[in-house]
Amino acid sequence: MSRYAVWVIDDEQGICTSLSFALAKKYEVKTFLSPGPALEELERSRCDLILLDLRLGTENGLDVLKAIKADHPDVTVIVMTAYGSIDTSVEAMQLGAFSYLTKPLKLNELDVVIAQALEHHALNEKVTMLSDELGSLRHFDRIVGESPAMQQVYRLIETLRGTDANVLITGESGTGKELVAKAIHTDGSRKDGRFVVVNCAAIPENLMESELFGHRKGSFTGATADRKGKFEIADGGTIFLDEIGDMPLSLQSKLLRVLQDKEFTPLGAAEPRKVDVRVIAATNKDLDKAIQEKTFRLDLYYRLNVMSIKLPPLRERGEDIHVLCDFFIKQHAYEMRKNIRGCTPEAAKLLSSYDFPGNVRQLSNMLEYAVIVCRGEYIDACDLPEELRGAKVQSLPAGNGEDLDAFLSTHSFKEIEKRAIECTLKKNDGRRDLTAMDLGISRRGLQLKMQEYGIR
Repeated sequence: MSRYAVWVIDDEQGICTSLSFALAKKYEVKTFLSPGPALEELERSRCDLILLDLRLGTENGLDVLKAIKADHPDVTVIVMTAYGSIDTSVEAMQLGAFSYLTKPLKLNELDVVIAQALEHHALNEKVTMLSDELGSLRHFDRIVGESPAMQQVYRLIETLRGTDANVLITGESGTGKELVAKAIHTDGSRKDGRFVVVNCAAIPENLMESELFGHRKGSFTGATADRKGKFEIADGGTIFLDEIGDMPLSLQSKLLRVLQDKEFTPLGAAEPRKVDVRVIAATNKDLDKAIQEKTFRLDLYYRLNVMSIKLPPLRERGEDIHVLCDFFIKQHAYEMRKNIRGCTPEAAKLLSSYDFPGNVRQLSNMLEYAVIVCRGEYIDACDLPEELRGAKVQSLPAGNGEDLDAFLSTHSFKEIEKRAIECTLKKNDGRRDLTAMDLGISRRGLQLKMQEYGIR
């Protein structure tokens, strides 16, 4: 996470120098002897907090404060004032200043007030971000998409609002099945109850029954106390059974009883317990095939599949990629305190042409990486992971009017690699740095390949 940006606006060089020295270990510090350059810089650079002197030669610090708050209301301002102008500092706070410090400044007091102001600034940023998310994502938390396929998902969630029907969510890994389950829960009548997640693929078979239904003290070796299971914890709310296709057949009959009779029996208990739980299950497996292979019960499938939601893979809703990119860049940049506004056209083209076998999760991870390595305000192609940049080679023309498939099927790998380098060099007017970036290799690696194939 990058450091907070703290600016000082004071017409005394000595104060600017001393504050810069005192704060530089904790913050990114910039100093300005007059407000004009500072206001211009605010249009270009991120600033979290400004230490503003109220007496700036011939200029009025209150006017500067008004200008800052008018155009940059998210910037936190602490005013600095002499003993004789306390009334003015109170007026400054009424105009939006966080606090004021009296000169001569005391470093201990300065540290405390800045820390408080930046904590307040961070909370305001988080509230703003959450408000923006709610506004752009309707009431479905963190589900992003405008494509017809996602509009259908939204309609199904809304249809489920007034029901307690069990739901089966299917889709490839990384498509957002848990997010949809949470949206169904928080948009329904059980939103005040718990949302309990169980990953059926992550729990060993010998522990799963206890995990789901709990146990009584002494029911097996190591059971030193009573323990509630996930169904009991979720009573009155929703239980999300992720990767339901991996649930052992031996436990499927016990889950079926819970769905049919609304009761379960903890390990070691003599009597069953009633439970009021909505069940949402999800899987990336073909349950029809599992039923045919007798690894999944047909009667359990019918009980779970009262309402089904199929999530499309990202490659089938490519029109959502730009919306998802905006969302994830904003999210990751906020978490890392970086001022990144979006993607360059070159990066956007790469992202939109990739098929994302890992779906939305893979896109999020790639953009998190890009935000980490990006040094400017826009993510460029060179900031994206190598696996994505390397995918560009697949779309390179074979050249000389040849059909690409025919070329690939009739030439050796070395001939294909040589042609790819030649085509990319030509496209980039011989620039080796851009060519290496497009091919997803280092400049040194490109140089060695060019020597190997006699490319000049």
